[in-house]
Amino acid sequence: MNLRHHGDADAAPGLVDLAVNVRRPTPRWLLDAITCDPSRWESYPDPTRAVDAIARHHGVRPDQVLPVPGAAAAFALIADALAPEHPVVVHPQFTEPESALVDAGIEVRRHLLPAPDFALDPGAVPDGDLVVIGNPTNPTGTLHPADAVLSLRRPGRTLVVDEAFMDFVPGETESVLDADLTGVLVVRSLTKMWGLPGLRAGFVIGDPVLIERLARRQRPWATSTPALDALVACSTPAARAEAEGVAHQTRSWRDSLCALLEQVGLPASGSPQAPFVLIDATRLGTSPRERLAERGWAVRRGETFPGLGPQWIRISVPSPDTAAAFAAVLGTLR
Repeated sequence: MNLRHHGDADAAPGLVDLAVNVRRPTPRWLLDAITCDPSRWESYPDPTRAVDAIARHHGVRPDQVLPVPGAAAAFALIADALAPEHPVVVHPQFTEPESALVDAGIEVRRHLLPAPDFALDPGAVPDGDLVVIGNPTNPTGTLHPADAVLSLRRPGRTLVVDEAFMDFVPGETESVLDADLTGVLVVRSLTKMWGLPGLRAGFVIGDPVLIERLARRQRPWATSTPALDALVACSTPAARAEAEGVAHQTRSWRDSLCALLEQVGLPASGSPQAPFVLIDATRLGTSPRERLAERGWAVRRGETFPGLGPQWIRISVPSPDTAAAFAAVLGTLR
């Protein structure tokens, strides 16, 4: 299983891209905020403004915030700084947390959530000194109750929550950022909502003791000045309002997509709450991914996610018109 395979590898020139979950285009005001003063790039990055802005935005203290160059870098830093002996990764989910642990020479135990709902039973998660879970989870779109996620905490255990898609949930319901974060690290990024995969901008919020351990292991000037400026720009009340609007639109578009998938007999699994849905295409006999590509559509393969196989595909939520065109093609496959 190739844990380093991601949706961008399933997209290809000339195909309608439903494999990558990145909002497009990047907002013009955000690009302007990043590039308005290139002279700042002549100095070494200073994360102070970004830390303060993120802390205000999320109602936490500055010592609970660490900017990072994207979520993948955060998972590598967590593996390096915390060096857990018995980590557990709750799957199916984004594979970089496990990949980072494996790269650090650490043996990982997987806990697989059952289809079709991929619901979390906290009592079934094995013992371990670190547990990683996504919420809402990539690729299932499952939104776990915050209380259930937080119940995974134990003395001597670090709980890592990947909330990369939480800003697509109206009101960010079920985020754990409003709770006591003792023993918890929450990873977020600007990649998806703000259309900045090429900039590598993200942050970790959590237990200040754990944040300090991460900060001590982070390389100097790890997050670039443009990325830090983006973190500041996306931490304003205006940015929060825009993200909330996008979240509501995404929910509406997802409802349209799910209705169309139901009509062609390939319903979305569970109750997705993210800018993508997951479908089990077993009734088509083989994965429809190649046949969809032949017809001009790119979707994310499922077999590189532990707990899934080639009969699963993930579909980014498009506009209703694009969703209708996609469903029409999907419905012709046998």
